[in-house]
Amino acid sequence: MKSATSQRLGGFTLIAVATFTMFLLSICLGSVNFSLSEVLQTLLGHGDANAVHRQIILDFRLPQVLTALLSGAALGTAGLLMQTVFRNPLADPFVLGVNSGASLGVAIVLLAIGPIGLSLTDGLAGSGQMLLIFASSGGAAATLFIVLLLSRRVDIMSVLIIGLMISYTIGALVSILMFFSMAERLQSFINWSFGDYGNVSWSQMRYFGPAILCGIVLSSLFMKPLDALLLGERYAESLGTRTKQVRFFVLLGASLLAGTVTGFCGPIGFLGIAAPHLSRYLFQTNNHQVLIPASILVGAFLSVSADFVARGPGLDVVLPLNAITALIGAPVIIAALVKQGKMKRLF
Repeated sequence: MKSATSQRLGGFTLIAVATFTMFLLSICLGSVNFSLSEVLQTLLGHGDANAVHRQIILDFRLPQVLTALLSGAALGTAGLLMQTVFRNPLADPFVLGVNSGASLGVAIVLLAIGPIGLSLTDGLAGSGQMLLIFASSGGAAATLFIVLLLSRRVDIMSVLIIGLMISYTIGALVSILMFFSMAERLQSFINWSFGDYGNVSWSQMRYFGPAILCGIVLSSLFMKPLDALLLGERYAESLGTRTKQVRFFVLLGASLLAGTVTGFCGPIGFLGIAAPHLSRYLFQTNNHQVLIPASILVGAFLSVSADFVARGPGLDVVLPLNAITALIGAPVIIAALVKQGKMKRLF
């Protein structure tokens, strides 16, 4: 027992150190490079750093890296919750239509009613950014309200199918809007769909951060019921677990996490699948008291690493974030599944 506990503690320590290292690298390196001492002095409020450098570090890179950390933690947790509830190793925030609903809200703004050139990546004013955030969050919330309402009336596999059908339906509506939209508006929507952690300012962090923390806290309240759900709903009910109520609140927590990230940063793929799988492989357990904090740390590490690569330190280009998460996430999923052998052992 002591050996297993020490191994897990060592694993958590290793991931935490790796995440903190990527945190510092992401702030130090970019289109403009800073020394570690300059970054640490600026973060601690010491030294007489260049005013421009201080602004770059404190107003641009620091909120972007914090957004990446929080987003990865949120998506990793949401993916774990959904994989457990659906007992499906490929379930992630996309399954419930979160990203599709958010995409519809943004598509309506960018492709139909917004002014030409409206884009989160074109130096948009604060009011325009908030318009897109509200549209994205509203679309995600509306979709999730329908799914959560129906989840109390049908079995869990039906919820999965309903979520997929809603995603396909919304995807069809977005495709129709894209077909009839102007080229400038279409480009703006495509830019949003790439995903970007650089759109969350300090003023928006006051809403983004607490929403993520609330979702994680809500999810952490159901660790033991989640362990019971892995054994099947009937067995969980025989242990006294109120499966419908647990399922509703767990999906609500996952929806809050995924919807918040999508609303502020765009649809970020693969992290919700990759982080839980890598956590299971690293810690060799299905205990959610271990898996939830592990998914938070692993998701944060993968997210900030993807953002670091996407920003291309030393280059003058910024790569699409979703392309990098796919390149990182897909091999992780394949390797984890191959190492674990039969997926049925986990579900």
